[in-house]
Amino acid sequence: MQNLHRLQQLLDEVRAEDLHLAPRGAAAAAAAAAGGGFPWAGVVPPVSYMHICETESFSMGVFLLRSGACIPLHDHPGMNGMLKVLYGTLRIACMDTLPPAAAAPPPAAAAGPCHRALFRSRQHYTPASPPCLLSPHTDNLHQIDAVDGPAAFLDILAPPYDPQHGRDCHYYRLLEGPPAGAEPPGLPREVWLMETPQAADFWCGGEPYPGPRVCL
Repeated sequence: MQNLHRLQQLLDEVRAEDLHLAPRGAAAAAAAAAGGGFPWAGVVPPVSYMHICETESFSMGVFLLRSGACIPLHDHPGMNGMLKVLYGTLRIACMDTLPPAAAAPPPAAAAGPCHRALFRSRQHYTPASPPCLLSPHTDNLHQIDAVDGPAAFLDILAPPYDPQHGRDCHYYRLLEGPPAGAEPPGLPREVWLMETPQAADFWCGGEPYPGPRVCL
């Protein structure tokens, strides 16, 4: 726990300029997508990833979101994580999985596997905010939206995703919605999620990391 607190403190001190990053508009994002011979050259991905390092114990990198981009609701099986906003504003919705309940069947409209979840929070994060944390049992599912412009965040996962060891990424859709014009229901609350394939309009490109070299 002491090491976790120290890591939080260190991550909270990281700024975009420490990683040689700065907010950029659509033209700069398009130029980045067009370079480097990537297979999506000329098409700007909604989200890009800058790989920094990865071991069997953890992974670290930077996600860059275009204005209005969304990383859909997804999980981190058996993983811990920290997310620190470097620039822009993110809206992060966090949820916990809940054990099945025989007395509460999933919605009849569901077309895929359904899971009960606790919708815990929906908050805005900026560079002035402390890191957003997740653990195997708390806030393990989240959706990340860029609000009012592009945004970037430093992402640390321990251990990293590894499908061969049961740590694959699964996507979900919230099976509810308030009536038009109604106030959103309060949080926290129980909800139903339906497991879905990765959305057709979401993919993650890759860009070179311009910051300081990490030596392990």
